[in-house]
Amino acid sequence: MRLLQYNSDGNFSLTEFFDNAIPEYAILSHRWGTEEATFEDLQKGIGTKKVGYKKIRFCGEQAKGDGLKYFWVDTCCIDKSSSTELAEALNSMFRWYRDAARCYVYLSDVSALKRKADDRSTEYTWESAFRASEWFTRGWTLQELLAPRAVEFFSQQGRRLGDKEILGRQIQELTGIPISALEGAPLSQFSIDERLSWAENRQTTRPEDKAYSLLGIFGIHLLPIYGEGKQHAFRRLKKEIQNSRSCIQDLRITDPREDKKRIEDTKGGLLRDSYRWILEHPDFQQWRDDKRSRLLWIKGDPGKGKTMLICGIIDELSPLTKLRDKEATTLLSYFFCQATDSRINNATAVLRGLIYLLIDQQPLLVSHVREKYDDAGKVLFEDANAWVALSEIFVSILQDPSLKSIYLIIDALDECEINLYQLLDLINRTASISPRVKWIVSSRNQPDIESRLRLDDTQMRLSLELNEERVSRAVELFVNLKVSRLPLIADDSALQETVRGQIYAKASGTFLWAALVLKELESVESWDVLDVLQDMPPDLEPLYDRMLRQVEQLQRKDPEFCRLVLSTITLAYRPLHLLEVGALSDLPEKISTNFDSVMKVINKCGSFLAVRANRAYFIHQSAKDFLLEKALDRVFPSGKAKVNYTMFLRSREVMSRTLRCDMYGLFAPGFPIGEVEPPVPDPLAAADECHDLHAFIHDARRFVVYNRSVIEQAPLQSYCSALVFSPEKSLIRVAFEKCIPHWILQKPKVPAYWNALLQTLEGHSGSVRSVAFSPDGKQVVSGSDDNTVRLWDAATGALLQTLEGHSDWVRSVAFSPDGKQVVSGSDDKTVRLWDAATGALLQTLEGHSRSVNSVAFSPDGKQIVSGSGDETLLPTLRVSSQWITDGTANLLWLPSEYRPTCEAAWDKTLVLGHSSGNISFLQLKQGPKLIIMN
Repeated sequence: MRLLQYNSDGNFSLTEFFDNAIPEYAILSHRWGTEEATFEDLQKGIGTKKVGYKKIRFCGEQAKGDGLKYFWVDTCCIDKSSSTELAEALNSMFRWYRDAARCYVYLSDVSALKRKADDRSTEYTWESAFRASEWFTRGWTLQELLAPRAVEFFSQQGRRLGDKEILGRQIQELTGIPISALEGAPLSQFSIDERLSWAENRQTTRPEDKAYSLLGIFGIHLLPIYGEGKQHAFRRLKKEIQNSRSCIQDLRITDPREDKKRIEDTKGGLLRDSYRWILEHPDFQQWRDDKRSRLLWIKGDPGKGKTMLICGIIDELSPLTKLRDKEATTLLSYFFCQATDSRINNATAVLRGLIYLLIDQQPLLVSHVREKYDDAGKVLFEDANAWVALSEIFVSILQDPSLKSIYLIIDALDECEINLYQLLDLINRTASISPRVKWIVSSRNQPDIESRLRLDDTQMRLSLELNEERVSRAVELFVNLKVSRLPLIADDSALQETVRGQIYAKASGTFLWAALVLKELESVESWDVLDVLQDMPPDLEPLYDRMLRQVEQLQRKDPEFCRLVLSTITLAYRPLHLLEVGALSDLPEKISTNFDSVMKVINKCGSFLAVRANRAYFIHQSAKDFLLEKALDRVFPSGKAKVNYTMFLRSREVMSRTLRCDMYGLFAPGFPIGEVEPPVPDPLAAADECHDLHAFIHDARRFVVYNRSVIEQAPLQSYCSALVFSPEKSLIRVAFEKCIPHWILQKPKVPAYWNALLQTLEGHSGSVRSVAFSPDGKQVVSGSDDNTVRLWDAATGALLQTLEGHSDWVRSVAFSPDGKQVVSGSDDKTVRLWDAATGALLQTLEGHSRSVNSVAFSPDGKQIVSGSGDETLLPTLRVSSQWITDGTANLLWLPSEYRPTCEAAWDKTLVLGHSSGNISFLQLKQGPKLIIMN
C-alpha cells in the first residue's frame, strides 16, 4: 500500500508499506473529475496545476491537523497502468477504507457559502446541496461510506459539515441504508438482496465497476475482467457470493457461542463473583498485558470449574473485540471440546469452530478457506486429509496482514479424543511464531498435554490446585447464592447457614461436587436436609457411586428403565434428543413414544444427566468416565455389545415404520420438484432393511446416480421410470418391485445387471461434439452445438458451470494439466480460455479464418495449440475427414465404422471415440511412414 506524506518543500511524496507495517493514515473519498493528479504525475513531479491536486492538498492538510503523518488518495496512490496492481487494489479497497483512522469525504458539488445579503432569492444553505450531491449516486462511494469507522463530510471550501453519526438520519433517508449498518453493524447481518439494493441506483463510469465496487461489501475476492460487461460481472459476483455462503455453511460444524450458552445453562448459569478472581491473578494479567506472553494453560482436576472460568474470561474479553465492538481491531475465537459429543470431540472440529468465528467477525478471511474449498467442496472439511488442510488454512489466517491481534481459547483439551497431539503441536507452533496471537487453553492435569505444550518463558501455567484459596472462595460464593435459592429452606436462615457450612467443608474447592449436591437438595424437605448432607461422601467418585446406588434402589421397574437410558446415552456418539432416547433405549412403548415419560425417566437418573433444548447431556465428562470405568458391570451387565446391538435393532425398527412410498404424498408421478413443500414434521429418510448392507448401498448409489436427472425433475419417477428401466436383478428394483404403479401393465425388457454406463448427463440442447475429464477425474467438460461449454461433477452428474460466449458450435474442449482452466474451440473461429472454478472467461484467442476443430494444452499448461480448417496450425497426429494424418500427410484411411466423433492425441498415440460407444487406440512408430515394396 502506498501512502502520501508532506515533504519539507510543501510537495508530496509516496512511500510504500507492507501490510504488517502500515502506519495510521487518513483516506480520501471523492467524486472523480476530469483533471485528477495521477500516480505518474507524482512520480514525475508534475500535475500540481491540475484541479484534482487541490483535493490531495486538502486531504494532506486535514490529516496533518488530525495528527496523522500519512494519507491515501486513490487517484495517485495506485499505478493503474499495472493490471496486477489495479486488481489487487480493487480487492483491497474495502479493507483500506475500513482500516483508515479517518475518512474525509470531499464534496465538490456542495458549497458552504451563503448568498450575498442583497440577493432576493432564498439564503443558500449546504443541506439541500448535500442531499443532491452526486457522491451519493456513485458506485464506489458505497463502500467508502460503510467501511470506515469515522467518516467526515467536507464542502468544496474544505469546511467540515459533520460526520456519518451526526448526519446519519439524512444519509439513511438518501441511501435507504439502515442506521445500524451506518453505525458499523456487521454487513453479514443484512441479506444479500438488501445489500444489493443499496447499490441499485448507483452508477459507475465503467459498467463492470458496478459489480466490482461491491466486493468488500460481500467479503469476496474477484479478478476484474474489464470488457466482460456488467451482466457477466454480476453473474460472477453472485456466483462468488453463493460459493462463499456455501463454504461457510459447510465449514460450520457448530457455533461455539451456542455451545457456551448451553454449557452455562446446563451448569446453572454463570456467576461473575465465582470467576472474578482469575481476572486479578498475576498470571492472567501478565498473559493479557505482556506482549511476550502468548499462552496461558489453566489446569485442574475434574469439577474444579475450569469451563466456567473460561466462560467468564470470554465474557470479559468479548467487549474489547469484534465479537461485541465492531470498531475493535482484535478478534476473539473460542471452542469448547466435549468428549460426550462426537461433533466437537476432535481436533478437526476445533479448527472448524475457531475458523468459523474468525470469519464471522472478519468475512474477508473466507478467502483463505476458499483457496482450497473451491477445488474440494465440502469434502475438504470431512475427508482423511481434513486436519492437514484446515491446519494450513488456520495458519494462513493467523498470518493475514489485515489482522492486528487475536485471542484464541480452547476449553477441555483433555476431551479432544482425536488428533489431540497434532492440535497441541499446532497451538505451540502458532504461539511461538506469531506475536499477534494469544492463546488460553484449559485441561485436566495430564502430563502428556504439558509435555506437548512445551511451556517456556512466553508461556505459563495456572494451576487451580496451587490456587486453592481463591478457588475455595469462588466455590463459597457459588454455594452462598445457590443455597439462598433452595426453595424448601428459603425461610430458614439458620438452616441455610448450617447447610452452607457443611457444603463448604465437604466440597474441598470442587464446583461440580457442590453443584451436584445442591441439585439433589432442591427436592429435599427441610427436616431431611442435614441428614442427606451427612450421607454425602466428600469426593466426586464416591458421590457418583452414591448417586448410582440411589438409582438402583428406586421402586419397581424404575432402576431398569434408568439403566437402559444411562447405557444408551453413554454409548451414543452425540447428545440424544429425548425422543431418540426413547426410541433407542429399549424402553416399553408406552414410555418410549411419550415425550414427558422419557423426561421423567431421565430425571430419575440421579443427576448424571441434564436436559437442554430437549437433548440429554452428561452433567460432566467425569460422570460418563465413572459409568464406563468404575460402574461398567452395573450399567452394562450383559456387556456394551448387547446395548449396541439393541440400539441398532431399535434404529432399524423406527426407520422401517417411518419409510413408505411417496412419503410426501405427491401422488402424481410427474409432480415437479420445484413445487414440493415438505410436510411438517418432515419425515426422516432412512435405509431399507437389507442383509448385505454394503451391496445394497452400492446398488442404491448406482440407482440414484443413473436416474438423477429424472428424479430431480419429478421425484415420484423414482417409482416409475427409475424402477421400470433399472436392471431386473438390481437390489433396489427387487426390493421395491411392488411399488411400480399398477397402471404399467407390461414392462420393457431390460438387462439383468447394471452395465458399464454409470450415468447420462443431460442439459445440452444440441449435439455434444467433445468431452474431456479433468486431470483428477472429478469433473467432465463438454462442448456442444448449442454453443455452450458445460462442466459436470463426475461423481454425481451435477451441472457445475455453463460457460457461455461462443456464437457457434463448440467443436473441442480440454482441461489444463492442473485442472484450473478449460480451453474451447468453436465454429465461430475463436479459441476461448475459461476459469474452471468460477466460469469466468479469461481470454478470447482470435486469428483462425475457419472453424476451430481441436484444442489442447501443452504438458506444462503454459501454451495452447489449436487446429482449424484454415490449416494454420495443426496437431502432429489427428483425424482429418476420413484419414488419420500426420501434419498434412494422409497416413491411414478409416472405414465408416471407425470414423470418430471425437479424438485425442498424445505424442504418436491416437485415441478415437465412436458413436457406438467404443474407443480405439492406435500407436504409430516414429519416423517416416512409407510403403516399401520388396
